[in-house]
Amino acid sequence: MTSTSDIASAPEADQPIAYMQRTRDWYCALGYGNPYVWAHHADAPFQPLKKPLARSRVALITTAAPYQPDKGNQGPGAAYNAAAKFYSVYSGDTGVDHDLRIAHVAIDRKHTSMEDSGTWFPLPALRRAAVEGRVLLARRFHGAPTNRGQQHTIAVDAPEILARCVEDEADAALLVPNCPVCHQTVSLIARHLEANGIATVVMGCAKDIVEHCGAPRFLFSDFPLGNSAGRPHDAESQAATLELALRLFESAPGPRTTVQSPLRWSGDADWKLDYCNPGRLSSDEIRRLRADFDRGKETAREMRESKLIA
Repeated sequence: MTSTSDIASAPEADQPIAYMQRTRDWYCALGYGNPYVWAHHADAPFQPLKKPLARSRVALITTAAPYQPDKGNQGPGAAYNAAAKFYSVYSGDTGVDHDLRIAHVAIDRKHTSMEDSGTWFPLPALRRAAVEGRVLLARRFHGAPTNRGQQHTIAVDAPEILARCVEDEADAALLVPNCPVCHQTVSLIARHLEANGIATVVMGCAKDIVEHCGAPRFLFSDFPLGNSAGRPHDAESQAATLELALRLFESAPGPRTTVQSPLRWSGDADWKLDYCNPGRLSSDEIRRLRADFDRGKETAREMRESKLIA
């Protein structure tokens, strides 16, 4: 019989990243005060599937942005690009491929490549699941903007996405975030959809943010941000991650159900110590990042104002 003393313990770093605390510490290190207050709910709405999953129409909701060739570098390895954001809900045909990018969000640029959109936009895998008879696919996917405040998401964007899902006769929705705020945004939208009769699963990497907000169902992948739908260039990983999410529709016993994927990003958990960690940067690097962030904020402010004027 194997004793517990014979089982190797995991290193201290090998636990889900505390993104809320990590980002608070990060912005304090950059010289910003007034720490962000994350959305928090003690309970969550819950909508069981009304019919078997194979006969349920599933919508896909993403925080990725359509590629805009006139807005600078948005490709693999691109730096934060505030100009590539979008400011209102958009929709696209699920029957064709789309070029969606995540250069506009605070993903983990050090440990992910931003080369394979299947890691953040699982439409091809979802189409394959539909062909195999696992689900029905809604005719459109929907993009959720993440650059507004929580109240705007709750009062404007969530109702708009609900209306589009209802128009498409969706029974359920998969929501796939990227950056920390993306995880909060889709959790708020999931709550609204569930409260109005549409079952949801959030597929994400920021466990603390989603659970703090109170998502009805959550598939947690302990991967770097930007890989909520599986490993890049690994179709097997992406298919397995999607299948776990689909099973969660069927198996969740009630609200605030979290299932952790058994897939591991790496045998070495050291990657978890890099994200927004000022202790691993020089003072010169911190000053440069502060200047970059200020420029991005100014660009985003100008774009928001131009959208309001338009």
